[in-house]
Amino acid sequence: MKGLPLFVCSQLLFILLTSAALDTITRDKPIRDGDTIVSAGGVYELGFFSPGNSKNRYVGIWYKKISPRTVVWVANRNIPLNDTSGMLTLKPSGTLVLVNSSNASIWSSNSSRSLKNPKARLLDSGNLVVSGRNDRDVEINLVWQSFDYPGNTLLPGMKLGRNLVTGMNWYRSPWKSADDPAPGEYADFLDSHGYPQLFVLKNSSIVYSVGPWNGIAFSGSPNSKPNMYYTFEFVINQQEIYYKYEIKNASLPTRVVIDADGVVEHLTWIERSQSWFLYLTAQFGNCDRFALCGPYASCNINNSPPCDCLRGFEPRYPNQWYAADWSSGCVRRTSLACNQDDFLKLTGIKMPDSRHSWYNQSMNLEECKKMCLTDCNCTAYSNLDVRNGGSGCLLWFGELIDIRELSHNEQDLFVRVAASELDSDRKRRRKRSTLIAVISAVLATFILSVLAWFSFQRRKRRTGSEVSNEEMELPLFDLVAVTSATNNFSSANVIGEGGFGPVYKGILPNGQEIAVKRLSKYSGQGVQELKNEIVLISKLQHRNLVKLLGCCLEGEERMLIYEFMPNTSLDYFIFDPSRNPSLPWKNRFEIAMGISRGLLYLHQDSRLRIIHRDLKTSNILLDSGMNAKISDFGLAKILGGDQVEGKTKRVIGTYGYMSPEYAVDGKYSVKSDVFSIGVIILEIVSGRRNRRFRHLEHHHNLLGHAWLLWNEGKALELMDECLEESFSESQVLRCIQVGLLCVQKLPEDRPTMASVVFWLGNEDLVLPQPKQPGFFVERNSMESTESADEGCLSNNVSLTVLEPR
Repeated sequence: MKGLPLFVCSQLLFILLTSAALDTITRDKPIRDGDTIVSAGGVYELGFFSPGNSKNRYVGIWYKKISPRTVVWVANRNIPLNDTSGMLTLKPSGTLVLVNSSNASIWSSNSSRSLKNPKARLLDSGNLVVSGRNDRDVEINLVWQSFDYPGNTLLPGMKLGRNLVTGMNWYRSPWKSADDPAPGEYADFLDSHGYPQLFVLKNSSIVYSVGPWNGIAFSGSPNSKPNMYYTFEFVINQQEIYYKYEIKNASLPTRVVIDADGVVEHLTWIERSQSWFLYLTAQFGNCDRFALCGPYASCNINNSPPCDCLRGFEPRYPNQWYAADWSSGCVRRTSLACNQDDFLKLTGIKMPDSRHSWYNQSMNLEECKKMCLTDCNCTAYSNLDVRNGGSGCLLWFGELIDIRELSHNEQDLFVRVAASELDSDRKRRRKRSTLIAVISAVLATFILSVLAWFSFQRRKRRTGSEVSNEEMELPLFDLVAVTSATNNFSSANVIGEGGFGPVYKGILPNGQEIAVKRLSKYSGQGVQELKNEIVLISKLQHRNLVKLLGCCLEGEERMLIYEFMPNTSLDYFIFDPSRNPSLPWKNRFEIAMGISRGLLYLHQDSRLRIIHRDLKTSNILLDSGMNAKISDFGLAKILGGDQVEGKTKRVIGTYGYMSPEYAVDGKYSVKSDVFSIGVIILEIVSGRRNRRFRHLEHHHNLLGHAWLLWNEGKALELMDECLEESFSESQVLRCIQVGLLCVQKLPEDRPTMASVVFWLGNEDLVLPQPKQPGFFVERNSMESTESADEGCLSNNVSLTVLEPR
């Protein structure tokens, strides 16, 4: 400042000191209730707050520029202040102390060593650090930091793990509720026994494991691979073991939260919509339940039942296994012979629980195999790191548990089995190869001829630009074949009628039963809806979605060919008093689970994010085993990129299942489908239609009736009377609660499908309390008896066109 007037220099110095103090607490500058400090870049703010509807006061850190307030760290989680007299001070030794109106300490930072000139500074990373006032790099020369004491939130740069020198344990625990930041009954921590892995505990029981680290990601969390937004790091050395993530674009707020139900969610702030977007959920299905299938078994959420023994193993207790109790797992068919054993290679799986394991970072896979083979207690081996062709050695000892199928995992597991098991497998494969070769030689000419003829006919019958073959990815059926299969579209073969047109049962010459949806010239749907359904469903594969076999597009005919569902649709059973007793509670619950899994696949796990927009009981088909399959994708919409919702001027769907924001404003999102499945779940429980529901004491629909019963503590009165001999009280109540959570009026209050599947599949969870449902308005008696409404529904019209107000 040489050459500047003394007055100007003093003013500049005052401004610099003042701005520096805005993010800092010092001995002379405590924080009182009502005061805050803000990080230098204006990212985070620290001060006193009251969570939710509580009047208690806490010291916390939250995003400065995001509304509503999102708290990421709380100091006095267990001991709140009951008034606004609190003050956060910095002692001369460098200890932060929170005192109440009596000047009694209710929380302190417990710094590891004393400082002469301490200061506490809030950084733009969200970290509150205490260091010496003269320290140049506070993050290196600190004596205490809030990042060492995570709450329910993991921010970029925070660690989960353990400091092996100091004994510091970095773990997370959820808030008890939105009104109480005290630690809940879950905890998210890194277990250092064997090869370290991340667990979610409920009290002292493991409920979820993300699997061991493979050099790129945790084997049970395929979405944690590095990408354009995030980097992930797992460090293990003599000083510490930890996991953390960083964000490449510091201007993109992101957080990983464990909620009150133990669900881990990665959330990203979308500035355009001013809302938190669910980037990914750690737990989204039954197979994420720790050790669901027991030892030596794998879990596949797309199978029914989901558990299956590994090759060379069989159920330990078959009677329990077939009664859907898989906890005892599987045992070897053939006993081991130690040095004479061999190894079964498993690919595309989540690695087993590694608490009873040993690892070496310098060995190669061949050395790893030899070490496992010479130790008779070793049950499996694998590379430790899959990068650059694989390196390191990971050995398992004891039973292998918590395996699930994940096709995208790149780590191979070699499981110890008797050599005779692999010999028999090789013989079977050789016989099968020989048989296939003979059959292939005999049929090769015939198949090539048929393909050539089919290709010629396909080009001949091509329908032009309406639906291109590239978009369909489906075979074309010959009109003559379809006409013959349906007995010339006989009225006796009609099995349903929807907005698309009639649905016929058909039998192909090879005996395969099919369902043929034929576009009627009077249909409310047209070529665009047909094209939409073909393009969408041809790209989807899930056991809870109906399978599209092909289509027929000849002349004026527009037809879709589906797999035949012998038990028709869900509404055929639950709304008919003569048939609903044939659908006991066990089947109804599995149907609700199946619909939820199918919808989760559409929203999160498929190649496309798809909004169905016409989810209702008549669009839920049932196969021979009463397994649910979602059908009718004519109205579905695809959301791309980071899009979370869409809007249309042409509202199409079915009254009684449409969400308020869609019916009134034309806004649709995954939460619109969540509303629809909430209606379906309540209809499954009650055996009553939402829109046709009538009650002597009020004029609410089924949702309103369920809400009234829930608030009166009489929720079980909603249940269909025919279920009294077969129901599970806890499951029925859970379904009603989940249904009410799904049909809440505001989209942001409704859960994601990941939460719905997780809640339905876990009996011991404490769920949030539902808020008022949508359309909670009593109809007048004249409106409630209008025949027009009845006619619309009784004819199963799948299209209702509404003009939004």
